[in-house]
Amino acid sequence: MATFSRRRLAAVALVAATALLSTTACGGGDDDDASAGGPVTLTVDVFGQFGYDELYKEYMASHPNVKIVERGTGSNLDEYSPKLTQWLAAGKGAGDIVAIEEGLLVEYKANPQNFVNLLDHGAADLKGNFLDWKWNQGLTADGKQLIGLGTDVGGMAMCYRKDLFAKAGLPTERDQVSKLWPTWQDYIKVGEQFKAKNTGASFLDAATNTFNTILLQTAGNTSGYSYYDTSNNLVVDSNPAVKQAYDTTMDIIDSGLSGKYGSWSEEWVSAFKQSKFATIACPAWLTGVIEGNAGPAAKGKWDVADVPGDGGNWGGSFLAVPKQSKHQAEAIELAKFLTSAKGQIGAFKAKGPLPSSPQALEDPAIVDSKNPYFSDAPVGKIFAAGAKDLKPVYMGPKNQAVRTEVENAVRTVELGQRSPEQGWTDAVTNAKKAAAK
Repeated sequence: MATFSRRRLAAVALVAATALLSTTACGGGDDDDASAGGPVTLTVDVFGQFGYDELYKEYMASHPNVKIVERGTGSNLDEYSPKLTQWLAAGKGAGDIVAIEEGLLVEYKANPQNFVNLLDHGAADLKGNFLDWKWNQGLTADGKQLIGLGTDVGGMAMCYRKDLFAKAGLPTERDQVSKLWPTWQDYIKVGEQFKAKNTGASFLDAATNTFNTILLQTAGNTSGYSYYDTSNNLVVDSNPAVKQAYDTTMDIIDSGLSGKYGSWSEEWVSAFKQSKFATIACPAWLTGVIEGNAGPAAKGKWDVADVPGDGGNWGGSFLAVPKQSKHQAEAIELAKFLTSAKGQIGAFKAKGPLPSSPQALEDPAIVDSKNPYFSDAPVGKIFAAGAKDLKPVYMGPKNQAVRTEVENAVRTVELGQRSPEQGWTDAVTNAKKAAAK
């Protein structure tokens, strides 16, 4: 899941966030009597849509003394992360299991004392269940503590509206669409063709989503890092991948292709339902978000094509067990179940997050999977085909804060409030301030 930030949105998010806040003081089930064999309530804190509902039911059916409560469903990362940080610092309020998005993992790993070391509870035997780099991301720098077990990775594609493409006189079949844009400059040219047809829709949703896609793709194929190098030095103004992604995004903005819908805003959610844009860069986990936002009426109107450029990885999360949990043993077993190959397959079927388990990626349930909402697109093949070869991008200690400032700068240019040059200056200046806090 991502940041994205892993991982739906306006009205739903508001309800979820309210529920999250109202239960802050409660955390895990304090009144349970696990030692006496009594019922145990496990609280799982998430953001976005992890797709665990059916897995919870299955687990509770085989563990009749366990009740599972999920908090934060549908909330976005900017709502979720500050509360989790607050709970961990206070030593109370966090769930028995907490989801951690990859962009924030380094920040949380700086305080490993807040989490149970899963290596002390048999997790080392599970290493083969995860892609090597995903497993390593969950380890502290000295390799002595495993903070979290991986849930998913963010293989990239481009989701598009077939009906709007047809209205613009463009090809609609996914293989033909993929051939339209081998590069991002080709994507811009297609967007200009689309714009000229005056369909009433913009070509893409927002410049920030596209910027992050290009950045992670470029960084993954070059340096292997974005805003921080692997020594945790801020390199926002010296890493060519950042400026390259910024410049390409400025070309998109200059071409007038963006709908300027702020990601995760109410207008963004409404734009899905009102068919206001034709394409959106979509990591695997975003397919569930699109379906939830666009609603049943858009079923069969969406499809999935290749992303311009060379692949990329956006998003992916981990499940960790805070030391403040009163039911650590039970929480660890549930976390192992949810992140097992079976659990990851179940989550993929429910909401689309791409497994980080090589066994799951090879399972026919994934490889042969089609998504009826996206015109029966072979999402298993599209997303899983290159998953084992995904190139992770290193995220530094203040990655999320820095990313927010850079994307805010992109947004001001998109809205016509700053020039591209002014936006870049703002991005660098404010990113450095965020990193210094």
